[in-house]
Amino acid sequence: MFSVKNKTILITGASSGIGRYTAVLLASQGANLILTGRSREKMDSLMAELNNPVHKVIVCDLDDENNIKTLAQNIESLDGLVYSAGVVDYTLFKFFSREKYEKVFNVNFYSAIQLTNYLIKFKKVNKDASLVYISSISSILGVPATTFYGASKAALNTAVKVLASELAPKNIRANTIMPGIVKTPMIEGASDQLNAEAFEKAEKLYPLGLGTPHDIASAALFLLSSESRWITGTSLLIDGGHSLQ
Repeated sequence: MFSVKNKTILITGASSGIGRYTAVLLASQGANLILTGRSREKMDSLMAELNNPVHKVIVCDLDDENNIKTLAQNIESLDGLVYSAGVVDYTLFKFFSREKYEKVFNVNFYSAIQLTNYLIKFKKVNKDASLVYISSISSILGVPATTFYGASKAALNTAVKVLASELAPKNIRANTIMPGIVKTPMIEGASDQLNAEAFEKAEKLYPLGLGTPHDIASAALFLLSSESRWITGTSLLIDGGHSLQ
């Protein structure tokens, strides 16, 4: 029902987690994908799984603005974008450092906005396109130790709302998805920073259990399809009932 057949869609952070699962799902629905990630090995593994020459891979480090600009210049016109690249950080407020703040913001916020800026500037986004950005429930909750991460995602939510307003006359839509805790390698690795007991306690606050990449990829599929044509500037909360607690 939610068709993306023959749509050209760029996915960042496609080498693992939500980005990788979204790539697999969209490919199964007939999308033509441009996939980016930092690891050549992981991207080759994904391409082998997709097993379709219509898809393209561009190894790209989004920490570098020159790489972002080159990426935007060298891709074809797009019908959709899924910005899934990101880093998770658990640091208590009292341990604030500008270095860590800039590292988290650079990938989670600046790179997303800069890439979008170049795509628009270079006229790479087609009319009726849909832009989807992976945010987080941490952007609206005051969860301890998420100062940098939550703030970066809150900034992304606000910027995308403004972007949606500015692009609406061109029928280009922009939305964010705010997942709760999703079982991905990145989250599992980041949880090592926390006390195991604290993480287990957090898991119990999800009435429907923790999420899976499929839950988020399915929402991205909907937002990329024409069935969501009347949705823009929205932050879609997907949290298994966590916010009910």
